[in-house]
Amino acid sequence: METFKSGISGKEFPVSEGIMGKNVGKSIFEMIKTEYPKFEVTDTISADEFASYRDAHLSNILLKDLRELTKSEQTVMNSLHKGTTITDKVEEEEGKADTFGQRIADKVAEFGGSWTFILSFMGFLIIWILINVLFLASKGFDPYPFILLNLILSCIAALQAPVIMMSQNRQEEKDRERAKNDYMINLKSELEIRMLHEKIDHLIIQQEEALIQMQKEQIERLEKIIEQTRKQ
Repeated sequence: METFKSGISGKEFPVSEGIMGKNVGKSIFEMIKTEYPKFEVTDTISADEFASYRDAHLSNILLKDLRELTKSEQTVMNSLHKGTTITDKVEEEEGKADTFGQRIADKVAEFGGSWTFILSFMGFLIIWILINVLFLASKGFDPYPFILLNLILSCIAALQAPVIMMSQNRQEEKDRERAKNDYMINLKSELEIRMLHEKIDHLIIQQEEALIQMQKEQIERLEKIIEQTRKQ
């Protein structure tokens, strides 16, 4: 099996795994050049070496002003490196069961923001007022100005408001988590598209080189055939 010597590590690899310096892309070539100044476009590296520099190049694309990757971006890089999908992680997070208190808060917020609650509460108020004003007259258990009713309404409002806020805060947290997951999926898609473009460019260059080599061999054969016919 034919082998070649890597232009950066000096190790030998199969020829089929070789990638020439002129085919790795300008940004990756410059990255290699900073570590190995003697590396030239005519030198060759292995596919594994190219993959490690490609991952480093993608990390540099994601680097922030603080020169640190965020947790979401690190998750994307790990997913790219391991070949896993982001959707698996998203489904695991969304599949987590809600606590009893969270379910109660959601039910209260759902019922409190419905026409059922509004109509039923209006009916309760009307019945309360009619009982104390018309049926029981001045002997009602809560005569006008309905102090007990005001106390009940104040207590309901005081308890209902924080419960609804709890549910709203949790929904906002879910929305933020979904937005973060969408960002990770879109970011990974963008990086994979870039990698795909690089791979396609690399394949095209390899095919062109193979075609050029075939043409050279065919020309040499034709020249030999012409020489043989002339000699005859």
